[in-house]
Amino acid sequence: MKKAADLRTPLSRVRGLGAARSSTHHWWIERMTSLALIPLSVWFLIGLISHLGVSRETAAAWLSQPFTSITFAALMFVTFIHAKMGLQVIIDDYVHTEWRKHALVVFKDTCIYALALATLFAIMKLYFSGIN
Repeated sequence: MKKAADLRTPLSRVRGLGAARSSTHHWWIERMTSLALIPLSVWFLIGLISHLGVSRETAAAWLSQPFTSITFAALMFVTFIHAKMGLQVIIDDYVHTEWRKHALVVFKDTCIYALALATLFAIMKLYFSGIN
């Protein structure tokens, strides 16, 4: 029985083409973030609905509680990971020019990291200093 590496053409062996061995990991992480988003999103929606019509200060007091801040930060962290991986799949599947693919990946990663930092800053500011 031949190994999988023996089934590749000589040109693909030289170029290093073949299974990247990261697809399964990527697929698995996407599924795990999807599962994590279910209870986190339900928690957040219940929290938002229960605080409809309250004052800004009351809502800020809820968001500045330790459990709420940590859970909200987890929701945002998982959301950004899931978005980053999902957008990567879209880029890989639908962008075929290498320079465009590279440019979009850099743009996507820059936007995701900037949004994640801004969100983390907002959560920390609300937790440590309140609404002021």
